[in-house]
Amino acid sequence: MNRRCSQPSCNTPEVSCTLGELDFERCEHWRSSSAVSESAGADDGQEEEGTRLPWTGNAFGATDVMFVAGRSSARLVAVLGAESAGKTSLLAAWYLLIHRGHRPGHLAFAGSYTLEGWENIAASLRWSTPKGPAFPAHTSSGTGRHPGLMHLAMKKSDGTRLDLLFADAPGEWFTRWAVNRNAPDAKGAQWLSETADVLVVVADSDALSGPERGGARSRLLELIHRVGAERQGRSTALVWSKSDKEVSSSIVSAVRAAADDSLGQHEEFHVSLHSGNANAPDQQRNVGQGLLELFAWVASVQGQPYRFAQPREPDSADPIMMYGRSYA
Repeated sequence: MNRRCSQPSCNTPEVSCTLGELDFERCEHWRSSSAVSESAGADDGQEEEGTRLPWTGNAFGATDVMFVAGRSSARLVAVLGAESAGKTSLLAAWYLLIHRGHRPGHLAFAGSYTLEGWENIAASLRWSTPKGPAFPAHTSSGTGRHPGLMHLAMKKSDGTRLDLLFADAPGEWFTRWAVNRNAPDAKGAQWLSETADVLVVVADSDALSGPERGGARSRLLELIHRVGAERQGRSTALVWSKSDKEVSSSIVSAVRAAADDSLGQHEEFHVSLHSGNANAPDQQRNVGQGLLELFAWVASVQGQPYRFAQPREPDSADPIMMYGRSYA
C-alpha cells in the first residue's frame, strides 16, 4: 500500500521526517493514503528523553534546505551521470578525504547536518573487514521525487562559511531524463536541473572503454546535450571518472566535441580513487587522482543560479506597469 505523510511539506518515507522523528511511523501525521491519520506512538507508555532535533543526520530532503539556507547562500551541486558512473563513489571519496584531513588549502571542515548520511555511503570504502574496501552500493531509483542531499559546511581562509549540498541521485533518473525531459519516472532529475547551482557531468571511463562502450557513449552524449539545453549559464564541469581506465581517442574526441558544442564554456577534470603513481609517498597515494582539485573547483566557483523568469525591457513608462510587467 502506498503510504504518504499528511503534511504536504514532508516527503517521508523518501527522506527523513520533517519533524525529526527517527521512527516516522510514530509521527501523528503519518498515515496511509486511504485512511485517516493516527498517532502511532501515543499509547506505547514510553517517554523520550532530551530535545528532539529538526533533522535526523540522514540525507536532507528538499524541505530541509532551510536549515542551511538561513545562515548562508547554500550551493547545490548536481552530480549527473549514468548508472554506476561513480557518482556516489565520488561523494564518498570527498567525505573520507575531508575526514582524514585532506582538503584544499583554503578550506576547513566546519560541520555537517547529514553525518549519518555521509557515513552510510562512505562505509563501504573503509577498510573495516578482512576483505577490504568496496565501492558503495548502487543508489536505488525507487519512486522518489527528490534526491537525497548531503550537506558539508566549509570555512574559508577569510573566515566566511560555505554550505555545500550534494545530490546523491540514481543514474537511471538521468538516463531517462536525457531522452525525455518530462519523463514521469525522472522527476528527480528534472528537479535537480531546475534547482542546482553547479552542474557536474560524469563520464564513466570504465564503461566507455569496456565491451558496451558504444551504448555508454550514446547515453553520455544524450546526457550532455540535455544538460546543455538546461544549463542556463550555470557553472558546469565534465568529469572523467575512473580515469585510470584508458578510453579510445575517438570516443574522447566525440565526447569533447559534444561538450564544446552543447555545454559551451566548461571545465574538465580526470578523477580516480587510484593515484596512478605507485612510487608516490603514502600521503599522495591516499588522496587519489584529481579529487581534491575537483572539490576545490566546486567550492570556489560562483555557481550562477537557475533563472525561472528572464527579465525583459518594459513596454510602458508607467512605473507601476514597469514593475508588474518586468518579467515575461
